[in-house]
Amino acid sequence: MSVAVLGASGIVYAKFNDVNDGVVTTDVFEPEVQKAGVKPLDGAVDILLVGMDSREDNFGNPLPKEVLQMLHGGVSDGERNTDTMILVHIPVDGRRAVAISFPRDAWVELSGGFGKHKLNSAFVYQFNNTMKSQANVPRKQAVDEAKKQGRKNLIATIETLIGKSVTIDRYAEVNLLSFYEITKAIGGVEVCLNNPVDETKYSGAQFPAGKQTIEGAAALSFVRQRHELPNGDLDRIVRQQVFIGALAHKVLSTGVLTDLGKLNALVDAIKKSVVLSSGWDVTTFAQQMQGLSSGAIDFHTIPTLGPAKIGGADVIKVDPQQVNQFITGLTKDERKPQPPSSDKPSATSTPTTTPPGTDTKVTVDVRNASSEKGLAVAVQNILVGKGFLAGTASDATRQRTSTLFFRPGEESSAQRVSTELGGQFKLTPDTALKKGQVRAVLGDDYPVALGRTLAGQTGQPPAAQGSPAKPSTQPGSPSGQPSSTASTINADGVTCVN
Repeated sequence: MSVAVLGASGIVYAKFNDVNDGVVTTDVFEPEVQKAGVKPLDGAVDILLVGMDSREDNFGNPLPKEVLQMLHGGVSDGERNTDTMILVHIPVDGRRAVAISFPRDAWVELSGGFGKHKLNSAFVYQFNNTMKSQANVPRKQAVDEAKKQGRKNLIATIETLIGKSVTIDRYAEVNLLSFYEITKAIGGVEVCLNNPVDETKYSGAQFPAGKQTIEGAAALSFVRQRHELPNGDLDRIVRQQVFIGALAHKVLSTGVLTDLGKLNALVDAIKKSVVLSSGWDVTTFAQQMQGLSSGAIDFHTIPTLGPAKIGGADVIKVDPQQVNQFITGLTKDERKPQPPSSDKPSATSTPTTTPPGTDTKVTVDVRNASSEKGLAVAVQNILVGKGFLAGTASDATRQRTSTLFFRPGEESSAQRVSTELGGQFKLTPDTALKKGQVRAVLGDDYPVALGRTLAGQTGQPPAAQGSPAKPSTQPGSPSGQPSSTASTINADGVTCVN
C-alpha cells in the first residue's frame, strides 16, 4: 500500500528506481503475467496484499531476539501462516482503489488438493508439502521454492473463492518487521480507539482511548491484537483496515512527500521488509497511480456466515457464491461505451441513447432517520468519495426501514447508491424528485444491517458535530443469518474503532 499511495505525487517517481533495484521478488505468476507488469495500464490491477506471520526477514534470516522481544513476536514454531490477506483492486484510470479483507479463519476449499481448512493455512500446507519433496536440495534453495509454491497456492485458493470476476496479477508480502520499519520511517500514523486497551499477554497492545500516533512495536501490537476484542479476528481486520488507511493518509500528506529524509527511510524500509512479485515495475506503477488520493481508497470485508466449530477449531463460515457476488459488485468497473462500428449510422438504425438513470452525475440527498448521530453527513461524505454529487444532509423523523427514493424511470441511479451503501434499502419512486436526484433515508436498520456504524468509521462528521463516535461493532450471526460486512472504511481521515 505504501508503494501504491506514494505514486500519487510526481515528487517521488525517482525514488522508486531504488525500490526496483533492491526489493526482494518472487516468481508466483506465469511469465506472460510478469511481463505485463512493465506495461502501461490497459486494464484493472488486482494486488494480493499478504501479511506473513514469520519470524524471519526477507532473506530467510531469523529476526534478532531483541527485535522479537520488542515486537512481542514470541518464538518461531516453524509455522508460516498468512494472517492478513487483502485484495486491492485498482481500476483502469488508477484514481481509486478498493481493498477487500479476507478473514484468516475463513473455512474454504484449499487449492492443491488439501481439502477444506482455514484460509490462512493455504500457504503453509503447500509450503510443508514442497519441503518434503525437496529433501535432497540445499535448505535455502528448498525454502525459497517452498515459499514460492505456498504463495502460488494461496493465490489460487483466493481466486477460486472469489470466482472469475477478478484475476490476481500482482503480489505483495510484508512480515512482522514491516510495520515496525515502515511506521518508524514516516514518523508514525494516527489511530483512534473508542476504549482503552490493555492486552499485554499476547500482542503487547496497551493503548489509551482516543486519538494517538503510533509507530514501531506499538503499530505491530495495534494490528495484531485479537484477544479481548468483542469479535476477535473480525475486529482485528477492522484494526488493519483503519491502520492501512491511516498509513495511506500519512504517506500522501505533504509532511512525508516533501521530506526527502522520510522518503529515503521509507524506500529503505520497503526494501528490507516487503516482497513483490517479479516483473512488477514499481516506477511505472507509481506513475499510473498519480491520480490516487487517500479519500479514494475504500476498505471492505467479505461477507461471512458467522463463527462455527469444525473439528474442534474455531472457524468463520463463508458462502463462496455470496463472496463472489460481493467481490463482483465492488470490482465491476464502469466502462465508457464503445464507439460505433461505422461513422455513419444506417438509415434504419435507431439512435442510441443513455438509459434513464445511468447518468454518472447523480445528486444524493441524505436524511438520517436513525438514532445514530452524524450518520447523514458521514454517509454523504462516502458517496461523494465514490463520485456522487452532494445534495443536502439532515436529520429526519425516526423510522425503522432504510429507503431510497428515486425519480420514476431512474431506478438504476438508486440501485447504484444502494450497491455502494450495502444494498439494504427499499427502493421507492417519488415524482417530486428532479432528474438525476436520489434521496437516501437511513432508518434504524441501516447500521445494524451493515454491521458497523458509518458514523464511527468516518471520524470527521461526528467530531465536527461534537458527538462522540459510537463504538463500532462487527457482525455476528447468533440467528445463523449471513453477516454483512459491506460498510466502508475510507482512508481519508481518522477512524475510531474498538
